[in-house]
Parts: sequence; structure tokens; C-alpha cells
Amino acid sequence: MDTERLPACYRHPDRETGIRCTRCDRPICPDCMIDASVGFQCPECVRTGSGTGHPPDATQPRTVAGGTLAADPALVTKLLIAANLAVFLGALVYKDPFVDALGLAGRYFDPATLTLEGVAEGQWYRLLTSMFLHQEIVHIGFNMVSLWFLGPPLEAALGRSRYLALYLGSGLAGSALVYWMTAPQQLTLGASGAIFGLFGATAVFMRRMRYDMRPVLALLAINLVLTFGWGGISWQAHIGGLIGGALIGFGMVHAPRERRGLWQWGSCVLVLAAVVVIVLLRTAALT
Repeated sequence: MDTERLPACYRHPDRETGIRCTRCDRPICPDCMIDASVGFQCPECVRTGSGTGHPPDATQPRTVAGGTLAADPALVTKLLIAANLAVFLGALVYKDPFVDALGLAGRYFDPATLTLEGVAEGQWYRLLTSMFLHQEIVHIGFNMVSLWFLGPPLEAALGRSRYLALYLGSGLAGSALVYWMTAPQQLTLGASGAIFGLFGATAVFMRRMRYDMRPVLALLAINLVLTFGWGGISWQAHIGGLIGGALIGFGMVHAPRERRGLWQWGSCVLVLAAVVVIVLLRTAALT
């Protein structure tokens, strides 16, 4: 079976490797890998890139996926957790009106305002706001622990902007599948779609880097069993997010270096386009 060949170490051309120097982005084998604050660096960058200097061919430190190397590789993850907690507090304080206004629903009649509400009525923002909305401590606790477990390694590997695009794109994919497949009056909320997107991207990334995939696959399998075996869980959000995250993750980590931006942002646009098409088709069916 024909398989994709990995690049060769720039210092040892006879050795294939999936690891790249976080400074110059050149492929390096295990013998050339030197631990850095994020990822690994090659001997040349360590020797000539100390302080403020960089090797001649490295204009800017980069992550494995080509993103800008950040001093705090978990900053976006922390901000996402803070946003989820802030919305959770809003739900505790303002209760049902707050949840009804931000939750994901296709189309329902609001007796308080005597109007039709939902995505089918033009409230597309619900696809996004529902991703940050939780009502129960167990629900938000489980999602935030998963986000803290999966987020920082992906953020360090992809860079902040790519990681944020992955998170939001996965969440929107999950929301779109919920909107398409559930009763229009059903209210859905939670970050699970985005979390499952991180699962999908993590599996793709680990396979590309030839890491041991058994831990993440076992954890994913447990979550899928809970998804389909525990009542009250929106499996549509989980599966939609998983598919969206895997597609975006594939585009992020398999992008050829010379067309990296086209592949990476193109995969995000592809998933977003699918979300728009699903929402338009479902809206047409409900109106």
C-alpha cells in the first residue's frame, strides 16, 4: 500500500522524521532534537539562535504547524475557559431567560414575547453562543477539564490563531448537525462539539507525528460510549464536532510547507461552508 513519506532530517538525510525545529521549521531526527520551552529545536538554532539572534534561514520562531511561537502556549485555552465560566455565571444569575436567548434552538414560539425564536428565524448567533453555555456544574466541569487536557498541546503545536479557528470551527460543525437533526423546539447547549473537535484534531496530529495513539483513542472511545449510552447527551454535537475537528486538523498538520496557508485556512473555510449549507437547507425546511 502506497503511504506518504515523511521528510528527512536536514542533518541526517537517511532518517525520516515527523518532528520539526520550532525555530527554523526544518525536520530533525531524535538525535538532533533538543528540548525547548515548546517542542524541540535543532542544534544549529540552539547554538546560533540564543538571545535575540536567529539562524540565517529562520526569520521568526514557528510552531510545528507554522504558527507563531508564543511565550504562553496555553493563553487561548485559558481565555476560552474563562469565557465559558463567565457565561455559566450569567446562566446562574439570569436563569431561564438568559439560557433561552443564547441556547441553540431551531424554531419555537416564545409565549413571553409572542414571537417565533430560533436559528430558522435568523438568529444564527445561537450556533456560536450555545457553545459557551452550560447550566449544570458537572456539565461545565467535565467540558473544561477536557479542554484543559486537550487544548494546550494543540495550541502549542498549531499556534494561537489556528487553534482558535479549530475550536470555533469544530463547535460550529457540531451546532450545525444539531440544528439539522434535532426537533426545532429542542434547546441544546454546551462546549462538547468543540471539545470533540479537539479530540479529532489530536488524533490526526498524533498519527502524523507517529506518536503512541492508544491513550487518546482510548479516551475518545470512552467518550463515545458515554455519548450514545447516557441519556440527555446531544450525540449530534459530538459527532459533528469530531468530524469538523478531524477535517480541520488534517488540513493543519498535513499542509505542504510551500502552500501551508492555502491548505490550513482552506480546510477551515471548507468546514464553515458546510455549516452554512446545512443551516440554509434546514432553515428552508422549517420555514
